[in-house]
Amino acid sequence: MVAMAVVGVGGLWWMLRTLRPTSAHPTDARTASPPVPQTWAERAPGRTRVLLTDDMAGREVPPGFDRRAFLRAAGTVAAVGAVGGAGARLGAGPAASGARDTLTLPSPAEAAPPVPTGVTFEVPGLTPYLSSNADFYRVDTALTVPDVPLEGYLLRIHGLVDTPLELSFADLLERRLVERRITLTCVSNPVGGDLVDNATWLGIPMRDLLEEAGVQAGADAVKSTSADDFTAGTPLSALTDDRGALLAIGMNGEPLPLEHGFPVRMVTPGLYGYVSATKWLVDLEVTRFADFTPYWTDRGYAEQAPIKLSSRIDVPGPFAQLGAGRAVVAGVAWAQPRGIERVEVRVGDGEWQDAELAEEDSTHTWRPWRWEWEAAPGTHRLEVRATDRTGDTQTSQRAPVAPDGSTGWHNVTVTVT
Repeated sequence: MVAMAVVGVGGLWWMLRTLRPTSAHPTDARTASPPVPQTWAERAPGRTRVLLTDDMAGREVPPGFDRRAFLRAAGTVAAVGAVGGAGARLGAGPAASGARDTLTLPSPAEAAPPVPTGVTFEVPGLTPYLSSNADFYRVDTALTVPDVPLEGYLLRIHGLVDTPLELSFADLLERRLVERRITLTCVSNPVGGDLVDNATWLGIPMRDLLEEAGVQAGADAVKSTSADDFTAGTPLSALTDDRGALLAIGMNGEPLPLEHGFPVRMVTPGLYGYVSATKWLVDLEVTRFADFTPYWTDRGYAEQAPIKLSSRIDVPGPFAQLGAGRAVVAGVAWAQPRGIERVEVRVGDGEWQDAELAEEDSTHTWRPWRWEWEAAPGTHRLEVRATDRTGDTQTSQRAPVAPDGSTGWHNVTVTVT
């Protein structure tokens, strides 16, 4: 799971994100209701936030698939003594790590198009357009990263379907793989927060798998379960429409990192992670929302959670000291899957001014922006708002992250001398 809920108290969140805990082993947040941050674990150069509250003969395989490399990867499991039912263990991860280190992913049948020229700006301090695996945010409920080896791995697709499926990791590698750039967002992201990142994902279209299984009439949800028994509920429509939801096995050109769901996770554009991005995935049950409640819905969060229109100022930072004259204000905005049409900035209670937008990659990714400001001496509040492709403009009304995501305009106060 990517997203985890945090109480909507901005000051507490920002205080906690600056703390470096003395222990590397936080307590389990599953006991918290409502969930409250207990420990943030940070690492350099990126950030990790752990909120703890051979049957292939004769088959056609994707281009670039190295069968021997895959079997070597799976065989690594035996070398470290990993065994067990669905291949899931909770521990330090030697089986999964060994398999991942020797795994070469197939080339996609459909590669992502080149990143457009002008997709970002050369502004110091502006968040990179693509987030590295090391820098990609992590927020989940796992006490330790689940150790899910490839040998014995099985993904079940069952429930309200005509043909239940059981797929090994080798089976998944034989499928049509596509590559997509998709921005993920956590419901626990406060206004101006950084629990949102953009990456290139490799995976199997969820729509293909569900069509093969044959979804029965009356189904409206998919219950996903991770190796450590976390559950999420995703609208069936979000997995079968044109947005391109993936059963992902790769991230930024390499197998999924262990902490980001190796070997298999969900990636669904346009929905907060807690309902759409289950990591260490082992089970998909086609069902009805009326027939189950997943982990976070049981704890007071919304059953369905589309990502809200948001924007953020990256530069300058809060309480920055600037010299008088021309200054650059820059940041990112996102509204998956609708896309960003306009970003505006204002100083104090002045008129809203249009910012320059970077070239759009797709409506499933965030969009950088910048605005040039003739800064006069004094203390100033800079504020930003965005408008999406449907014409909706970001609301000024502040709302906490619970139950379905924060709202409000992000602002920073700076001093000009």
